[in-house]
Amino acid sequence: MASDNLKQLLKSAKTKGDIAGLARALSLIDKNVIGSLKVSELLNAPQSFRIGITGPPGAGKSTLISKLISQFRSRQLTAAVLAVDPSSPITKGAILGDRIRMHEHMDDEGVFVRSIGSRGHHGGLSASVYVMTRALEYFGFDIIIIETVGVGQTEVEIMNVADCVAVAVVPESGDSIQAMKAGVFEISNVFIVNKSDRPGAEQMVKELESTLGAKIFSTEAINGKGIPELANYLISAREKQEWKKQRAFPKRLQAEAAALFAEKMRQDINKKIAKIKKPRDLSRLLR
Repeated sequence: MASDNLKQLLKSAKTKGDIAGLARALSLIDKNVIGSLKVSELLNAPQSFRIGITGPPGAGKSTLISKLISQFRSRQLTAAVLAVDPSSPITKGAILGDRIRMHEHMDDEGVFVRSIGSRGHHGGLSASVYVMTRALEYFGFDIIIIETVGVGQTEVEIMNVADCVAVAVVPESGDSIQAMKAGVFEISNVFIVNKSDRPGAEQMVKELESTLGAKIFSTEAINGKGIPELANYLISAREKQEWKKQRAFPKRLQAEAAALFAEKMRQDINKKIAKIKKPRDLSRLLR
């Protein structure tokens, strides 16, 4: 059975520290996310600190994450990244390859990076993200980073996966802040004004500080400025352990269940649709 293969692959990958085996396990999960839930190890895995990083295109999220990983590794913390990319309308897969991102960490066995398609999911996350995150926890990563697509009123599902949500913006994002406040801004713990060498950065920091109760960081990810301070904050949040209490919140558990149920329904519907070959098949289905 597929679930038996997944279980064996996960256990073997964990025992041997086999990153390639882990990658194959995640591929199996992505192909059959519902079936993978039969693997009890995924539902009872140890907990890793999950960081969600979102923000508008061009905010420098990938560079920011790469620099954060360097900080985590300097403290002997292992890190995994799930980079949620826009899905191809043809293949439904991620448009950007995972090896394009964070390339400087490719040879580091303590780092794992995987791109995953959003599948057009309005919350910015597919059901696979929930289960893949559990698989990364089972493997034993200290920190898991989920990078999501875009920001706005609907892209707030990251709060149900991550223990700490960070929004990355740039000085030019000022015009979009009002729209963002109604959505992802309300569920974020950290705000990062990246590319802070650009005009308007100081003003944006002041505006955020005056209107929001979250922690604000000013960074220039390309040259590492402000990254150690951001990393220290995130590591401190991990060590406080308060996030573990939030994992058991009913709202979070219900959101994960809702995503999985929706995926199951989508699969069932697609099976029925695939049987439609002639006009009478459509009539029979609709009846």
